[in-house]
Amino acid sequence: MPQVLEFKLPDLGEGLTEAEIVRWLVEVGDVVAIDQPVVEVETAKAMVEVPCPYGGVVTARFGEEGSELPVGAPLLTVAVGSGGGADEGAGSGSGGAGSGAGEVESSGNVLVGYGTGAPVARRRRVRPTALTAAAPARVPVAAVPDPASGPAVAPVQAPAPAAAPVSAAPAASAPVSVPGAAPDAVLGPVAVVSPLVRKLARQHGVDLRQLVGSGPDGLILRADVESAIRALEEGAGVASLTAVPRPEAVTESASGAAVRQSVHRIPLRGVRGAVADKLARSRREIPDATCWVDADATELMAARAAMNSTGGPAAGPKVSVLALLARICTAALARFPELNSTVDLEAREIVRLPEVHLGFAAQTERGLVVPVVRDAQARNAESIGAEIARLTEAARAGRLTPAELTGGTFTLNNYGVFGVDGSTPIINHPEAAMLGVGRIVPKPWVHQGELAVRQVVQLSLTFDHRVCDGGTAGGFLRYIADCVEQPAVLLRTL
Repeated sequence: MPQVLEFKLPDLGEGLTEAEIVRWLVEVGDVVAIDQPVVEVETAKAMVEVPCPYGGVVTARFGEEGSELPVGAPLLTVAVGSGGGADEGAGSGSGGAGSGAGEVESSGNVLVGYGTGAPVARRRRVRPTALTAAAPARVPVAAVPDPASGPAVAPVQAPAPAAAPVSAAPAASAPVSVPGAAPDAVLGPVAVVSPLVRKLARQHGVDLRQLVGSGPDGLILRADVESAIRALEEGAGVASLTAVPRPEAVTESASGAAVRQSVHRIPLRGVRGAVADKLARSRREIPDATCWVDADATELMAARAAMNSTGGPAAGPKVSVLALLARICTAALARFPELNSTVDLEAREIVRLPEVHLGFAAQTERGLVVPVVRDAQARNAESIGAEIARLTEAARAGRLTPAELTGGTFTLNNYGVFGVDGSTPIINHPEAAMLGVGRIVPKPWVHQGELAVRQVVQLSLTFDHRVCDGGTAGGFLRYIADCVEQPAVLLRTL
């Protein structure tokens, strides 16, 4: 007889305690192999595909797409061993339990949520059996076993009527046809690869099952979702494309007439929730202060142009302004190590850190994230620039790992890309300082005793007043400004 094992949401690392289900990769009745990804979840750090350590037949799923589950909550149950096609999905005898209650083979490689990277077996739907028909989809287990006891056998469910197939769903009204939609789209898998496209559709209430993609093999692209959103906003959407109804508030206008206003309630979770928690903690714990200075960046821009004008096969990638500023930061932190530190509240100690793990703020569709360039103190401007480019691309694609988003010791915030000159940023807890950089724009400037038009930038430093006083912070910021105005100053530290 096969065993029914329960697979729980594993510990995804970095202190994460919950995850949101973005997309199920298997259905009830599917055959899965060991380490096959079964669900895609979004944590406060990144998108993660969670592989299942068992091979067999999926008998139940727990949680709908868009719902949030805590670590240790049941994800799905799998029937392993003989019967129900489990041996076919797990390989010859790879996931079987043997006769009786023997040991069930599993990889044990999913404790951090990333699996072993083994090739994913093609899943197929099997006909309902007595085992699979008795396990309704998305029915919670009656009792959660003790985690210390390992994988536990799920309690036996009451048999369902014989006429009801495993994949049967609650009755729903027939969807209204949409121009450009597939007539049977609701019955098949959703042809979406990008998690950002799914996120965009979910935020605007677009049902991806009603869309026909314009990409290869019917792949749904971002342009397809945007077209559906426009149709929805113009009133051409149908019931399947209708946003989730929101409560309304009634206010009274100046003329006394009642005016209806929609109340939007946005869950504070995922990346947005993690950012909110960290910023609130920073404000509670860190007595921060900010100083700023305007600097003439004309010479820095000229130096960058000279670096990037070098041709030939030996020429590397273009050096960005952010890479140059990052290199200036590492030189400044070598002279003022007080700002590359953290405060241990329990020990009442300032902990100075030997390595500079430089974080930089990056705006993405998922919100603000801070990827970290490891060991920035050992890199030159070209190496820092290449790593910034790699991390930025991964951030926009939603592929950053938790390790690439944590462990920073100092943050560089280039808010000039938003077209603003100055800011007083909140320190990225538990760091001790953050350098903010405004836009570089032509401004009147006194240069060599005469009024001239120069490329001017405003620099601001927000620092933890517990780790240093204003003299240290001012010296650090002045050194940054000197390097911006006279890049040759950096030659002393290279």
